[in-house]
Amino acid sequence: MFTDTHCHLYSEYYEDILEVIKDAKEKKVDRFINNGCDRLSNLEVLKLISIYKEMYGAIGIHPENVLSYNLDDLKFIEENINNPKIIAIGEIGLDYYYTKENKEEQIKLFSSQLSLAEKYHKPVIIHSREATEDTINILKRHHVKGVIHSFSGSKETAQEYIKMGFLLGINGVITFKNAKIKDVIKELPLNNLVLETDSPYLTPEPFRGTTNNPSHILEIANFTASLFNISLSELMQITNQNIKRVFQI
Repeated sequence: MFTDTHCHLYSEYYEDILEVIKDAKEKKVDRFINNGCDRLSNLEVLKLISIYKEMYGAIGIHPENVLSYNLDDLKFIEENINNPKIIAIGEIGLDYYYTKENKEEQIKLFSSQLSLAEKYHKPVIIHSREATEDTINILKRHHVKGVIHSFSGSKETAQEYIKMGFLLGINGVITFKNAKIKDVIKELPLNNLVLETDSPYLTPEPFRGTTNNPSHILEIANFTASLFNISLSELMQITNQNIKRVFQI
């Protein structure tokens, strides 16, 4: 069975999360890493991982929420970081796509959460958009490992992250007709890759235009297996080994 290493299964997006899980299991997906991005979603992640045995959680403050979080939100993360089903701090990172005006605030928030990860020996799940240089430079100042979520960079950037001990998250974007990332991914060792959906976003072909869900890992897996000319079962075995290496699940 496959694992969706990055999704946002919140009641805001899905009326019946149990049905989402059941549907995914029918498509060979039986584990889910649910990522928080602010105080409310972190609370919901904690609640859901206590209900569903198949679900693990990551809690963190997303860079888009840099102007609305407070120190109590970081304290909340620290207070819950030793929950046995919280396997990472995430989704955290830098996002300069819409604006760089809050760059310094983003860097401060990112660095604070990386320090927490170091303190408690937790992996991190990294969001980096239009901010590769700063992301790499900051990560080099911290002894952490984890996943670069929704990787979309060059082969050289990929190798830099891999050298630091990070896995690269592949999602529905790789199935898009004009996506250049497929040409990068096929040049990389499979033991540095994991599969993710980023549900409810980034729905793969042929379902693009609809709400994404973890069952679509199967489309991403089929596309990736064909890219590497290997069987689905071989891809499953390798990616699950990669997950175990970083997240210990």
